Amino acid sequence: MFKRFRSMPATAMAAALGCALMMSAAPAGAKEKKEKDKKEESAKGGGISVSKGFIPAAKKMEEASKAKDAAALQAALAEGQASATTPDDKYLAGFYQLQLGILNKDQAVQSQGLDAMLDTGVTPAENAATYNFFSGNFAYGAKDYAKAVKRLEAAKAAGSTEAQLPLLLMDSYLQQGQIDQGLTIAKAGIEASRAAGQRPSDELYVRPIQALQKANRNPEALDLMTLRMRDYNQPQVWRQTLFILLQQTGENKEIALDTLRLMRATKSMLQRPEYSEYAALATEAALPGEVVALVAEGKASKVIPTPDANFDGIAKTQGERAGDEESTLTAYAAKPSTQSNPKVAGATGDALVSYRRYADAVPLYKAAIAAGGDKELWTYRMGVAQALAGDAAGAKASFAQVTGPRKRLADLWVIKVDGGAAPAPAATPATGS
Repeated sequence: MFKRFRSMPATAMAAALGCALMMSAAPAGAKEKKEKDKKEESAKGGGISVSKGFIPAAKKMEEASKAKDAAALQAALAEGQASATTPDDKYLAGFYQLQLGILNKDQAVQSQGLDAMLDTGVTPAENAATYNFFSGNFAYGAKDYAKAVKRLEAAKAAGSTEAQLPLLLMDSYLQQGQIDQGLTIAKAGIEASRAAGQRPSDELYVRPIQALQKANRNPEALDLMTLRMRDYNQPQVWRQTLFILLQQTGENKEIALDTLRLMRATKSMLQRPEYSEYAALATEAALPGEVVALVAEGKASKVIPTPDANFDGIAKTQGERAGDEESTLTAYAAKPSTQSNPKVAGATGDALVSYRRYADAVPLYKAAIAAGGDKELWTYRMGVAQALAGDAAGAKASFAQVTGPRKRLADLWVIKVDGGAAPAPAATPATGS
């Protein structure tokens, strides 16, 4: 189950809101006596002007707020709300309602104060991003996702740079079943983080992936999982992606084997069943050397215990089957009859790879292709051999030619060759299966 991120803590929001609002919307007060004839009094900041009848309540709210006297502020606020007649009056009353909520640590009152301010339509432009963001954050916490979208979109339009905004907006859309909108926000947030040289939040990947899987939009989910590997190039994350691919191979044993090979190369074979399936497929493909090496790796990683009757038996049988196969491969690979037969040439390349002779396998795969063999299959496996041999440029050129059922695997191999390209320090990824 994917973990879920949290909205900004109420204490952090209260501190930020209190500071922002106190700086931007200073309370109203009486002007100098020479201006007392004016019908409206100017507020001390933000261009807010209040009506004459609202001034007494405004002064009381200001004094109570400065004294941090919640009871007095509550009484003054009731008077202010009753005497507020203009949008500016209501804006200032909303401001002090927010201050009351902060004093009492009452999130509901804070939210009501923000709404009162925003609904007046007179919020100063320089504060629109902050107020809308926190209002949206409160709405998200209350699971009012429609309201959260409205406020967070307004914050975004006003230029908010809050780090949590893409996460909250994305999930607010997803929670309403608006997957495409949520996916758009997620992708934009991912690329913006990468462009800034930062690692995107893992939640920008896992939340839409979860929603896409629930909607049975598996190809799109895998697209996003593939992108995720650039930033979370870790064994558990590789396993999550490759496990899903493995389930989709159906009866195609060759693609299943190729998928397990990538799992092995990324050190993401973390459970015993993966070794069992891999060993069975490699045995059936007549690659005893690969099976013996696989079992040894499983024991070294402690996934396969020592002793283990089943795997010990497999290793013994396949070791005997391998015999001196490796020592004869060089001469066999050089024979014209080997290189002119596409299946034999390709199978010989596979055998060389199974003994970690990656560079030696490349000419065999080229021969298989030249002889009219399965171009998609042998080009892909040539790319794998090149990658394992350290020829990154050659591998990427080969993988670029793969357009068939192994394209997804080819794309993932390119990410492995590039090392994931995560631009910032590792973060703990969300977990899933």
